[in-house]
Amino acid sequence: MNLTKHIAALRRKRIALPLLLSVLLPAIPARCQDGVNEQKAISGNNATIVVNVRNSSGDPLPVAAVVKLYRNGSIPNGQTTTSQGRAVFLPQNLGDFSVVVEANGYKLGRANVEVPIPVKVEVDVYLQPENDSNANGAPGAPVLAPKAQKEVDLGLKALQENNLDDAQKHLNAAAALAPSYPDVLYLMGVLAVRRNDLPRAQEVLTKATQIDPHHARALAALGTVLSNQSKYEEAISPLEKALDLNAQAWETRWTLAKACYYQRQYDRALKESQSALAASEGRAPEIELLVAQSLTSVSRYEDSAQALRTFIQNHPDHPQVAVARRWLERLRQAGKIKN
Repeated sequence: MNLTKHIAALRRKRIALPLLLSVLLPAIPARCQDGVNEQKAISGNNATIVVNVRNSSGDPLPVAAVVKLYRNGSIPNGQTTTSQGRAVFLPQNLGDFSVVVEANGYKLGRANVEVPIPVKVEVDVYLQPENDSNANGAPGAPVLAPKAQKEVDLGLKALQENNLDDAQKHLNAAAALAPSYPDVLYLMGVLAVRRNDLPRAQEVLTKATQIDPHHARALAALGTVLSNQSKYEEAISPLEKALDLNAQAWETRWTLAKACYYQRQYDRALKESQSALAASEGRAPEIELLVAQSLTSVSRYEDSAQALRTFIQNHPDHPQVAVARRWLERLRQAGKIKN
């Protein structure tokens, strides 16, 4: 699916933008509760941020850590102490958040997390011992110098306002000051997508993921860009890695399902598309069409027909209803279904 058309269609239908473009949503004022019981958090309908604090080996940090949450990089939004390496927050609204983790005997850890829709989001923060000079461990996000951070903030604001020329100017300035900072490269990739320059987007997003292999947003964006260039085989790996880091990202799972389908991995396409449909909770009903395609491809024709009928019945005004009707008629004409 062409990304520009996809974005326009999502805006018309007021469906949440995919992970790739969620940084472009206007900042929404948020209030956040300090750390809460995780069972209580996941039992409600609010957004939930779960912070997993790990050592450089990936295991839960064996000592208690103080976790601080900030909105838009600087506004305090809660503080708590980890329990078994986890801390849970309930932001009452949506937006972009930064996580800062402190623990005795460990270097400061940082991470960024987006909450564009009210779901549970998990983020991993890796801490290294203070006396560990090994740069190859899983790091927290580096800190930008104030001048570079200002350019990033201005670039992001311009992207939010769809002022692509100003965004280009500020992100170029940020890149000159911090050429290897993965968030800068990620935003440059988003900008390239907005300019419909997918080869350029692929280039900078690839670099971002090479520098930070744990950058879930850049991995998801890279997989989406590859998929939208019909490079489905290449797209699968970064999409899988993005989901390993954020399993709740249903848009990424939807893209993975499409890539698997076009690679003729029909059983997996079916599994991933069904999971994406369930996780989307009605925000993207057109995923049902990919489910129907995948069911047809594994010779489950009656199930495919039922999926198409459900889509038509539940979403009679959806622009893809005509497509669903044609597919249903073709199944009838081919004698694959009874009626």
